[in-house]
Amino acid sequence: MKPDNKIPVLDRISDEMKAVVNFHRDDLPPWPAADDFVAQRQHYIHERQFWNADGPQMSTRECVISTAQSPVTTRIYSPQSYSKATLYYLHGGGFILGNLDTHDRIMRLLAHYTQCTVIGIDYSLSPEARFPQAIEEIVAVCQYFHLHAREYSLNVSNIGFAGDSAGAMLALASALWLRDKQIECGKVTGVLLWYGLYGLRDSLSRRLMGGEWDGLTHQDLEMYENAYLRSTEDRESPYYCLFNNELTRDVPPCFIAGAEFDPLIDDSRLLYQTLQAHQQPCQYKMYPGMLHAFLHYSRMMKTADDALQDGAHFYRAQL
Repeated sequence: MKPDNKIPVLDRISDEMKAVVNFHRDDLPPWPAADDFVAQRQHYIHERQFWNADGPQMSTRECVISTAQSPVTTRIYSPQSYSKATLYYLHGGGFILGNLDTHDRIMRLLAHYTQCTVIGIDYSLSPEARFPQAIEEIVAVCQYFHLHAREYSLNVSNIGFAGDSAGAMLALASALWLRDKQIECGKVTGVLLWYGLYGLRDSLSRRLMGGEWDGLTHQDLEMYENAYLRSTEDRESPYYCLFNNELTRDVPPCFIAGAEFDPLIDDSRLLYQTLQAHQQPCQYKMYPGMLHAFLHYSRMMKTADDALQDGAHFYRAQL
């Protein structure tokens, strides 16, 4: 048995983060078995119901987009009648969990703070749909709305991508896919990335952090990866290990957010340092005392709301 040399992060997180951890510990049943994806999804949906209440009210519309891979449900959040840009949001959940409802409040707040149209994309989940299907669906949705912008009263001359956790990887991967394959969907004016994973398989933060409190043990991360990828060869794809992509030119401006006690924070640090070294426009902000997934908890934590406002301010500055 390997020794546990991890940092005791639960002793070091902020008071507001501790309140969320205690809320989960007291009010939720235990997490389902690692191989029961159906039960995990139901648990995740149930857990997120409380956190998604009381978001800003605005006009919303759902539509299903046909793609070559699968029909994809989208939800359009319109905070005002005219918008300077359209921001596509990709939810987190390790590629295997989550939907438009589990991230509804995040998208409402992001639309409210940017005053831009936000379109949530309910991409197909793994392991039923494996890499790179989610990216292909996201790109297909962007192409559809680019062609049908007038029908939906969208301004797609400027677009952006945003996401949390696995959704952050999908956000940046989709932007790079559009660039590399020269697909026209409007100018990508910004990418908002909250505590993403970008391809590292080992790091200082992964060695020192991650546990049952955040569902990001080494075994958890391996499970997510194995569910998402088709084979070990996919680990080196420039759309999974994004550090294998060309990051020295034409990368859209990136807002990169990290959580202090997140085992994935080194992915964010390395991404920022790589882009900065090659004079690519980017901003990095680390949120002290936070665990992975803190963006969900804006009903209880000011820091979560601040992180959304910080990303929104960055995006508005690019327009």
